[in-house]
Amino acid sequence: MEKPDYDKTHHQHEMSRTMHNQEAVAKLILRLTVGILMLLHGTAKIINPETLDFIGQNLSDIGLSPLIAYAVYLGEVLGPLMIIFGYYTRVGALLVVINMVFAILLVHSGQLLQLTSHGGWQLELQGLYLFGALAIMLLGSGRYAVRQG
Repeated sequence: MEKPDYDKTHHQHEMSRTMHNQEAVAKLILRLTVGILMLLHGTAKIINPETLDFIGQNLSDIGLSPLIAYAVYLGEVLGPLMIIFGYYTRVGALLVVINMVFAILLVHSGQLLQLTSHGGWQLELQGLYLFGALAIMLLGSGRYAVRQG
């Protein structure tokens, strides 16, 4: 009977552990990037609350209550903080996704199929927030989080 090759098995285990750690670090980088950058938008709205008037008017224009504008704090402050700290990360990411869908529909729908003069998508920033948050929602927090999941 042939005995197992210890060195080969040990090497495979180490490689697996390294890849698992890299995945956790990648999730942390994604969470911090999307969370911090979106939080800056929310912070600007806290400092300049009159920006909610613009959002409220857009909501009113489509027949919704302007009070819904305050939900922007969920998508641009609470959600990003949840993402950054890894606390109910998927829920925080969902808040950002919903926020970005509203932002695109209310403010940027006319740019949905437009390109910039440099050939990029007119909504690339909004797209990165939306799809970055969607990726976080699907991936979860990773290991480096207050509450993994």
